[in-house]
Amino acid sequence: MTDTFLATHGFAAATHVPIPGDASGRHYTRLLGGPEPALLMVSPEPVAPFVAVARHIASVGLSAPRIIAEDSARGLLLIEDFGDATHAALLDAGTDPNLVYGEAVEALAALHEVPPPDGLPAWDAAAMARATAATFLDWWWPAALGGAPTDPQRAGFGDALHAMLAPFAARGFVHRDYFPANLLRLAGRDGPRRCGIIDFQDAALGHPAYDLVSLIEDARRDVAPALRAEMAAKYLARRPALDAAEFRAAMAVCAAQRHLRVAALWVRLDRRDGKPHYLVHGPRCWALLDAALTHPATRPLRDFLDAHVPRGLRGNPAARIGMNDA
Repeated sequence: MTDTFLATHGFAAATHVPIPGDASGRHYTRLLGGPEPALLMVSPEPVAPFVAVARHIASVGLSAPRIIAEDSARGLLLIEDFGDATHAALLDAGTDPNLVYGEAVEALAALHEVPPPDGLPAWDAAAMARATAATFLDWWWPAALGGAPTDPQRAGFGDALHAMLAPFAARGFVHRDYFPANLLRLAGRDGPRRCGIIDFQDAALGHPAYDLVSLIEDARRDVAPALRAEMAAKYLARRPALDAAEFRAAMAVCAAQRHLRVAALWVRLDRRDGKPHYLVHGPRCWALLDAALTHPATRPLRDFLDAHVPRGLRGNPAARIGMNDA
């Protein structure tokens, strides 16, 4: 079916170059020698959300891959190839982080300033609590604590997350995975458009602080505290109508939820999917969580963890610690 799809759109003779995957189930292939630079995306999930968000981002004057062709029934897309100059690659090559993160913040502020498209799912307290329970309670907890949480513990965890998250229920566009590997520097484009944005199929309605946390408190990359502070200030300067104190409290709350969920996600990727290499990021996530929990707005989650999860166990499960853990 893929060959027919490619042939229909003029890519029958293109050379296929697989692109290494990540934690998702999507697969990308670079197509060389076709009518234009393109990627083939094969997704086990519906592609309609990707298409809708790509068109929204482009419609507000920012850079998302153009949809060249689609076969939604089979999970196939041909999309514009933005190349290899991801922000992650630029940082690894020694590019000034202030420039790279500055470009990302500029595009993010512009993305957040416009009304979101219709039809996005909610990334609210209930959705965030469910997502966190699906990794922390269902995978990390039994691996680290030796058994499943009790029903009262599950209920208490849900109550704590809801109490922490509910006060920050803003309804704006949230990319949900806005970090350097999903951003690219595009030649020949100016201003916010020079930052190409990809991997946005999980976009939702939530608090914009979530995306800024994803960027400057990266689960996979160390970011200097001074740079984090500078980029947060830059974002707020570009959105002067925001209440800075409320936004910073929302950042702490979103950070606490995200870091706990992702720290436990690495365990699920190890135990369920056979991808233990992600565990190397566990210590970073737990350290970022610990920092987030110092903010007063995160107290409900902090109190729950203090009551149920000893500090000495807040890390990758002991049976899988290995050399890279602490």
